[in-house]
Amino acid sequence: MTATISPTAGAQGGSPAGRPPAAEEQPHPVPGDGGTAPHLPASPAPAAQGRRDRLLFGPQPRWVRPSAALLLVVTAALYLLNLEATGYANSFYAAAIQAGTKDWTALLFGSLDAGNAITVDKPPAALWIPALAGRIFGFSALSMLIPQALMGVAAVGLLYLTIKRVSGPAAGLLAGGALALTPVAALMFRFNNPDAMLTLCLVLAAYLTTRAIEKAGWKWLAAAGAVIGLAFLSKMLQGFLIVPGLALAYLWAAPTTLGRRLLHLLAAAAGIAVVAGSYVVLFQLTPASVRPYMAGSETNSFLELTFGYNGLGRITGSGGGMPGGGNLGGNAGGPGGNGNVGFGGAAGITRMFGTSFGGEVSWLLPAALILLAAGLWFTRREARTSKTRAALLLWGGWLVITAGIFSFMSGTVHPYYAVALAPAIAALAGIGSLELWRGRAYWPARVVLAVTVLATSVWSAVLLGRDPSWLPGLRLIVVVLGVLAAAALLLRTDGMAALPARFRKAATAGVVILCLLAGGLGSTAWTLATVAQPHSGSIPTSGPTASAMGGGFGAAGRTGTDGAGSAGMGGGPGGETSSAELTALLKSSGAKWSAIVSGATQAASLELATGTSVIALGGWNGGDPYPTLAQFQAMVDRGEIGYFISGGMGGMGGGRGGNSEVATWVAANYQAQTVGNATVYKLGA
Repeated sequence: MTATISPTAGAQGGSPAGRPPAAEEQPHPVPGDGGTAPHLPASPAPAAQGRRDRLLFGPQPRWVRPSAALLLVVTAALYLLNLEATGYANSFYAAAIQAGTKDWTALLFGSLDAGNAITVDKPPAALWIPALAGRIFGFSALSMLIPQALMGVAAVGLLYLTIKRVSGPAAGLLAGGALALTPVAALMFRFNNPDAMLTLCLVLAAYLTTRAIEKAGWKWLAAAGAVIGLAFLSKMLQGFLIVPGLALAYLWAAPTTLGRRLLHLLAAAAGIAVVAGSYVVLFQLTPASVRPYMAGSETNSFLELTFGYNGLGRITGSGGGMPGGGNLGGNAGGPGGNGNVGFGGAAGITRMFGTSFGGEVSWLLPAALILLAAGLWFTRREARTSKTRAALLLWGGWLVITAGIFSFMSGTVHPYYAVALAPAIAALAGIGSLELWRGRAYWPARVVLAVTVLATSVWSAVLLGRDPSWLPGLRLIVVVLGVLAAAALLLRTDGMAALPARFRKAATAGVVILCLLAGGLGSTAWTLATVAQPHSGSIPTSGPTASAMGGGFGAAGRTGTDGAGSAGMGGGPGGETSSAELTALLKSSGAKWSAIVSGATQAASLELATGTSVIALGGWNGGDPYPTLAQFQAMVDRGEIGYFISGGMGGMGGGRGGNSEVATWVAANYQAQTVGNATVYKLGA
C-alpha cells in the first residue's frame, strides 16, 4: 500500500497500489491537528484479485491499460517522428556500428573500424544492439537510430511500471509522461550516443530493485546488479552513480533482518561483477595481436581507460581527463581549461540550472527537489518498510548523487549527460505530486503542492526566456496557469461539499488539468521543438534551434546556451573530411585499411563516406600512442594501409601523447599529392 501524507502517517493505511482513491472517500480529522487527512480503505482481499494479479499490469480500473498503452504509443511517435533527418548523428559511433555490422571482432570489442585497429574510447555494449540490427536489416541511419528510439519507449514503460508499484497508475503515468517529454530524453533517444542504452539500463535496475524491496528478494537484487554491470559496459563509471541510492533504499526498507539485507547486497555486487567483470577479463586476457587497441589508454588497457581517461580523470580534470578534453564516459575533445565553462558551464551547485544544462533537464528539477524533501518529512513516521519512503530514497539518492557529480566535476561535462537525471526527476515528480494530491485535505500537503506547481511554472518561464525570440507569449501563459493552479489548490475547489457530485468531479478535473499545464507546458513545447530539428555531431543540444558540436575544436550551438560558434563537424556521411575525389580514391584502394588519418572524427567520416576501413591515428583526439612508428612501418611493409591523409584532429599527430613521429616519417619518405581538399601520401611502392 502507498503511504498517506499526514502527520500520523506511521499509523495509517493508504490507497492500494494500482487504485486511486475514490471520489466518495471522505477525510477524517487528525487529533491534535487543525487539518484533515484522507481516510483510504484497505486493499482488496487477495482472493478477490484472482488471476489478474498475474497479468502484466495487475488489477486496476478500466482506464489504466488504455492510458498506459497511449503513453507508449505517443512516446514511440515522438521518438520515431522524422528520425531519418538525423542521419548518422554522431559519426564517431555510427562508424563503429557500421564496423560491427561487418566484423564480429569489431562488434565484440567496439572497434572504430572493421579492420580492428583501434576501438572507440568506450566499452562496446551500447553499440551491440544497433550493430546487430544493421546486420539483420542492413546498415543505415534508420537501422541504427530506431533501436535507440525503442530504448526510449522501453525506458518510459519501465518507469511507469516502477512508479505504479509504489504510488499507483496515475503516478506512473505522470512519471512516464514526464520522462518522455524531457527535452534531453527526446534528444538522446533519437541519437546514437551510448546514453540511450545507459539510461534504459539504469531504469531497469531501479525497477528490479523496487521489486526486490517489496519482498526482500535477493534474486531481483542480483538481477539489478547484472543490469548495472551492463550499464558499466555502456558508459563505464557513470553506470555506477545510481548504486548508492539503490543500495540505501534496499538496506533501509527491505522486509527482512539487517544481516540478510547485507547479504542480499552482496548478491547485487556479485551480479555487477559477473557481467562487468567477465568482459573486462575477456578484454584483458585476449592477446593484443588479435584485438583492437583500447583507445583512450596509454597502455592498451581497459582498466586504465576505466579509472583514468574515462574515470576519475573526468571528475578531477587531471591526467587523461583534461579540463576541456574528456568526460565521465563520453567522448569529448576541445580546448581545455576554466572548469569546462565552454561545454557545461562553471562547476558548482547551480550548474544543473545554468544555461548549458537548464533547458536540457531542469524543467521539473525544482519540483523534484521540493517533493523529495516534503515526501521524506511527511513519511518520517512511516514504518521502516514503507514503499513510498523507499522509493524516495532510491530516486532521491539517484538524483542527488548523479547531479552532484555532474555539478562539481572539473573535467569536460556535456549537457546531454543530463539524460541520466531525467528518470529520477520524473519519478520524484510522479510519486510526490500524487501522494500530496491524495493528502490534499491536510493543509501542509496542499500548501507544498501549490508551491511546487507555482515554482515549476515560474522556472519554466525562466527557461523559455533563455531563447527570447521563440514563442515569447508562452512564458506569460505558463506563469498565469501556475498562479491559477496554485490558487485552486489552496482553495480546495474539489472539497466543496455543498456542490453536487458531478460538479465536484468537474472542479477536481479542472484543477488537475491546470496543474499539468502549468508544470508541463513549457517542457513539452521545448521537447517538440527539439524533435522538429535534426541533430548531428558529438555534442547535441535540445531546443528550438538545431545545434551540435563536432568532435574536437569545432563548435556549434545556440547563442547563450553553449557559448559556441558554428561548425557541426562529424554529423553526416563523410562530414567535411571527404571530397568526391578522395572518396573515389579510397574506395579504389584494395588495402585492409584504405587510409590512416589523425583523429577519430575524420576517420569515422571517411569510413561512412567510403564504406572502407580507416585507421584513426591516435584514437579520439589524435593523441593515443597507437600505432607506434614501428607498428605503422610494419603495416606499411605488409601493404595493409593505402594512404596517409595529412592533418585532422591533433594536426600532424598532435594531441594527448602525440603521434608526430608517424607523420614526420611519412613526409620524409613519400610524395605528397592534393586530392580534393586533402593532402594525401600514397604508401607503398
